[in-house]
Amino acid sequence: MSQTVTLSIEKMNCASCVGRVDRALAAVTGVTEVSVNLATDTATVTGDASVGTLIRAANDAGYPARRAEADAAELGARLEAAGRDLQRMTLVAAVLTLPVFVLAMGSHIFPQLGEMIGRNTNHLIQGVLTTLVLAWPGRRFFADGFPALIKGAPDMNSLVALGTSAAWIYSVVVMLAPGLFPAMSQGVYFEAAAVIVTLILTGRWLEARARGRTGAAIRALVGLRPPTAQVMRDGQATEIAVEQIRTGDHVLLRPGERVPVDGVIIEGTTTADEAMISGEPLPVEKRPGDAMTGGTVNGSGSVTLETAAVGEATVLAGIIRLVQSAQGSKLPVQALVDRITLWFVPAVLAVALVTVLAWLVLGPAPVLSYALVAGVSVLIIACPCAMGLATPTSVMVAIGRAAEMGVLFRKGDALQSLAAVDVVVFDKTGTLTEGRPVLQSLSVAPTFEKDRALALIAALEARSEHPLARAILAAAQEAALDLPAASEIAAQDGMGITGMVEGHRILIGSARMMQEQGVDVSGFDSDRTTCEARGQTVFYAASDGQPLALLAVSDAIRPGAGALIAGLKKRGVRVAMVTGDSEEAASVIAAELGIDTVAARVLPAEKTETLHRLRGTPGTLAFVGDGINDAPALAAADVGIAIGTGTDVAIEAADVVLMSGNPLGVLRAIHVSEQTMRNIRQNLFWAFGYNVALIPVAAGVFFALTGWLLSPMLAAGAMALSSVFVLSNALRLRRLSGDPV
Repeated sequence: MSQTVTLSIEKMNCASCVGRVDRALAAVTGVTEVSVNLATDTATVTGDASVGTLIRAANDAGYPARRAEADAAELGARLEAAGRDLQRMTLVAAVLTLPVFVLAMGSHIFPQLGEMIGRNTNHLIQGVLTTLVLAWPGRRFFADGFPALIKGAPDMNSLVALGTSAAWIYSVVVMLAPGLFPAMSQGVYFEAAAVIVTLILTGRWLEARARGRTGAAIRALVGLRPPTAQVMRDGQATEIAVEQIRTGDHVLLRPGERVPVDGVIIEGTTTADEAMISGEPLPVEKRPGDAMTGGTVNGSGSVTLETAAVGEATVLAGIIRLVQSAQGSKLPVQALVDRITLWFVPAVLAVALVTVLAWLVLGPAPVLSYALVAGVSVLIIACPCAMGLATPTSVMVAIGRAAEMGVLFRKGDALQSLAAVDVVVFDKTGTLTEGRPVLQSLSVAPTFEKDRALALIAALEARSEHPLARAILAAAQEAALDLPAASEIAAQDGMGITGMVEGHRILIGSARMMQEQGVDVSGFDSDRTTCEARGQTVFYAASDGQPLALLAVSDAIRPGAGALIAGLKKRGVRVAMVTGDSEEAASVIAAELGIDTVAARVLPAEKTETLHRLRGTPGTLAFVGDGINDAPALAAADVGIAIGTGTDVAIEAADVVLMSGNPLGVLRAIHVSEQTMRNIRQNLFWAFGYNVALIPVAAGVFFALTGWLLSPMLAAGAMALSSVFVLSNALRLRRLSGDPV
């Protein structure tokens, strides 16, 4: 049975590590999909392989693994602990390295310093302190790097270990047996080894701090749930832990308190701040019978809730799961990065070897010193840390920020696809309109009374979940009609509904359905023309095969729909609308919103085919809908966007969920996608461009022209700063505006 498992992976430091873990897990029998995330040190694996088998595969590849905790706080705590350890080791390395640096550089600036303590003593002090740096804070590079090298899978640690050990070994031999080298080659490079370790540890520490901030949105969501709540037990209000609340409990909610669980108001009125769930800043009025969502903030009223969902069943818990899943996903652009970086480190080792040989053969005296400096610089500056962080950190920050704006990316692919969208197709009812139609006109056949006809129709519609049915029921309730019982209900998808009411076969549906059932509704043509000219949706009712009534309903356009269409057009996106309504009714809505392309009288089964026709030339198409009949189209579109106030089926079929009913969320989603892909391109340009540009510099290509050779210490500093730059750039996405119009 296929399952999705998330593993915590240790010792991943660069993009090469990601590629090796990915390849090791993908090779396990039964695995169908693998996504390894350097930003969270996790691997998400889908397939029917056992967890134990997956853990062994990762361990055999040299990366210890365990099953990850579901709680987002666990990741934050782990990153904080790693950050504290790196901070401590960085401080130790800096304290030990500072005297080495002073002794090495100071003797050049202040020659009398070298004369005071003597050359041999100077080298001895440097050697002892550098050995401590390598053996204590720098031990991690050797403990992880050399085993990976022996296995034929070198990583960043291998590059650092090779570079620093080469500098250390060369310096120790010069110090103990200087006679083996010409006088010009008797310099030591202890300070290079020590400073490299210190700078790389500093970079990793800053990187850990930044990675901790990428998960801030998840931790903010987790922190929305209060630890305790006032619950009625045995007639008394008792404060208990939220974990102890059960479904059906009555929770007392005071003004200003955060809602602990999902529930329905049974007493009192209030307002709710639902910004952290929907992204909408305005308070929402709440009355008895209205739902309140855990994590939102109660306004000025005191209310009593009846608990509807607790624990992992709450809306907030579902949001956290969706965000975590999307943050750990791999974008298509990452596949190219992985393929390149898998071979990057071996290529760097080859370049470093060629560099050393070239200096030994062609370089000026002292050739050994020059060869060592150039080789070590190439090894250090080429570490592909920034490459591995370029994509996942941007994805984590962007998806977290989108969640704060009420936009949930259920699938990471959508984050990339939506940036290139060419066409957005909207369902009409419940998406561009409120989805709460009102009965505007009821024309009844001469043989029926109006109230009698409405009662028969409403009795059947009471068994339907269609938005139009609610309009009929609301009209019947307003007229205070008693509804008879209905039986033998049968719905025809996108066409209508039939059933027995008081011995009569009642048929309700579109003109197309009436035609197929042989019901002549031409007597209502004049009324139909008038209603459709007003933009109203028309449908019919029949009794025992004879026309009964024409019903016309209208649905108000959602606030913000016009601004949405204008915003999409401004971006150069084509906009279309698909609906089961008549062409006349659809055209009125389209004209009011500025939509040029309309597909009317489309059955649910025909929506997928309609999408293919609307796409036209190859491009990316997004579909926005909310109903059960939209689910196939949401799944068939390149990007399916569901209005969060819609049905669960539609939400499950979608790639992106808008938690509020505000259609402007579509623009927010596109804005987040565009800015994220721009951010990722910036990161990748920096990461790849940095290595491509500086590896030749480190190898010494400018030496013949300028006499300048890159110091290994500068190489280490530049390498550390490249990762910090990428992370800092990704963190800018936390400041994305929630108003992209």
